[in-house]
Amino acid sequence: MDTAWQKFKNNIPLRRFVVLLLIIACLYEIRAMMNTVLLTFIFTYVIVHLIHLVQRYFPKIPTGLIVAVTYLIILALLYFVVTIYLPMLVGQISKMVKSVMAFYESNESSRLASHVTRYISKGEIVTQAKRVGTFALHTVTNFGSLTIATFMSLILSFFYTIELDRMIEFSKLFVKSGYFKWLFEDIRYFGKKFTNTFGVVLEAQFFIAICNTALTMIGLAFMHMPQIIALGLMVFILSLVPVAGVIISLIPLSIIGYSVGGIRYVIYIFIMIMIIHAIEAYVLNPKFMASKTELPIFYTFLVLLVAKHFWGTWGLIVGVPIFTFLLDVLGIKSAKKSKKKASK
Repeated sequence: MDTAWQKFKNNIPLRRFVVLLLIIACLYEIRAMMNTVLLTFIFTYVIVHLIHLVQRYFPKIPTGLIVAVTYLIILALLYFVVTIYLPMLVGQISKMVKSVMAFYESNESSRLASHVTRYISKGEIVTQAKRVGTFALHTVTNFGSLTIATFMSLILSFFYTIELDRMIEFSKLFVKSGYFKWLFEDIRYFGKKFTNTFGVVLEAQFFIAICNTALTMIGLAFMHMPQIIALGLMVFILSLVPVAGVIISLIPLSIIGYSVGGIRYVIYIFIMIMIIHAIEAYVLNPKFMASKTELPIFYTFLVLLVAKHFWGTWGLIVGVPIFTFLLDVLGIKSAKKSKKKASK
């Protein structure tokens, strides 16, 4: 028995394969917390790289001060959103409700209803209304869970980065343990590879969010929408959110567009958002991901299509990182990194 166990520990490829299966099984068990896990990783990755960037030019600045100032800026931005953007959104919603009620009480609504029922049966209208209601409820529920996940991720990333040096030293104790030293070494091995892979893709997603915001603000400027800067900030932040970003950004834009130009502007905004996110999914994603991961555009495009088919919106975010991670683990291809990052 001891000989078989020793052979297993010495067989590094088999051992790492088993550890990888254990990691996948653990992630599957905590799939309900995947938003929190992913957002915590993203926030921590960004803050840690910000710390390294600042300390590269100002090495005497302590880590705690950088983290404290960064999170104070984040809190200030959240305060700006709550105190300025949300009241504006509530005002636009109230205007939209009044407009809908006025339209419902007018004669035009009865005329429209008669034209609709002439071509569509009442049962089909009821079915579609139920579907819309279910979709709206699901969207609100996702938004609430995503808000909680974001809040918890900010807290977790703050506690990790505020004691970054201590966290690094404490984590090294697991690798030095006597009983399962090999297990923690393999976890660290996969953790480093995934961090490098996902970090590269995170940079690409940041540039994609910038392009998204620029295109959206140009479209809103042509439509003479109010407070373009605030709306652009919202679009940029939501472009970094993997799952519900598209839907959440479309809802407030449609509400504000309806109060400005009526249903015609809602249609314009819907078409604009669909075009922009089609460009993101099938042009920007393959281009930026291919340049960062050194994958041919054909492979990147194919991975995005397959991942989107199996995982939906998540596939456009995690498809290329997982594929690049598997290539790296198999020794086929590694993600492109700068020499400084590689040396670190």
